Amino acid sequence: MQKILIVDDEPDIVTLITRYAQRDGYEVRSVGDGSDAVELCLKESFDIIIMDAMMPDMDGFTASRKIREFSDTPILMLSARGTEYDKLFGFEVGADDYVTKPFSPKELMARIRVILRRHQSAPKKNNDNIKISGLEIDTLGHNVIANGEKLELTAKEYAVLLYLVKNKGIVLSRDQILNEVWGYDYFGDDRTVDWQIKLLRSKLGSCRSYIHTIRGVGYKFEA
Repeated sequence: MQKILIVDDEPDIVTLITRYAQRDGYEVRSVGDGSDAVELCLKESFDIIIMDAMMPDMDGFTASRKIREFSDTPILMLSARGTEYDKLFGFEVGADDYVTKPFSPKELMARIRVILRRHQSAPKKNNDNIKISGLEIDTLGHNVIANGEKLELTAKEYAVLLYLVKNKGIVLSRDQILNEVWGYDYFGDDRTVDWQIKLLRSKLGSCRSYIHTIRGVGYKFEA
């Protein structure tokens, strides 16, 4: 039985998600604060974390960042704030998906299934290193080094970069990137790709120029 951790300080939200999750056969644990979530994740393993963004004591953004220091458990972030900045920040701290309140519980459960399938079917790491004009990707350790500096990339930023690099010189549409990195049954839109590219470029330094925007189409990696 797969385990879901719900982190939210609103009892009605916790009850709603719990009801649907248990009906779908998941084991559910819940806490009402980010600090409690971090502490619990240090002790127990979960298949996915549903993390509210705004909570007392420790918010969901901070808790997600701390959890990412020791775990790659998928995180689906919930928030009443749906601005581009909030979504970008959610992805920056390691969220795999971002859902704005109010939400459809049926859609939420569908997103959970998609994330779990994607996480469980992730390909095994290989031992190939990729080196291109000052950029080095260690595919075994999922490390990226740009001009001698190790970058701190989220799982999605890394996956987007790797996909672009492996298709060097080829124009990839937003839909192609979305389908490759998030999966064909992902419920988001192609703006998610733009947000991740924006975050990725901000970390690549001078190597950011290798990612070219092809207006009206998508992106191309070319060093």
